Amino acid sequence: MSTSPTGFQQTYFHGTKADLKLGDLIEPGFASNYGSNKNAKYIFLTATLDAAIWAAELAAGEGNERIYLVEPTGPIEDDPDLTDKKFPGNPTKSYRSTHAFRVVGEVTLWQGHDPEQIKAMKEGLAKLKAQGINSLNE
Repeated sequence: MSTSPTGFQQTYFHGTKADLKLGDLIEPGFASNYGSNKNAKYIFLTATLDAAIWAAELAAGEGNERIYLVEPTGPIEDDPDLTDKKFPGNPTKSYRSTHAFRVVGEVTLWQGHDPEQIKAMKEGLAKLKAQGINSLNE
């Protein structure tokens, strides 16, 4: 059995409403989809399709919900909004980075959440915002 590198790299998902092409870079510094919509210091990716679906469904904007396969161009770290004390062990496999992600594909067939689930999630996020509980990623 060979142990030499195969040239393959771990791919992740990125949910959004942005219309991107293969090879495009997703970079920090643009308006965030979450929190106070400041220019984002971090960009996010996940190793689970369900978390990417949530990201696409909750993303700001009017575009179509999209899920891209992405490869990080630099180091990634656990997303503190979804890990540490909230969800020890990072069960959502959610990460952030200050480095760009390269779009290497798109998931075109996926099942979204029930509209009532989406409504409940958006209401929960709005309550947190009203209470002054903001993202750790700003």
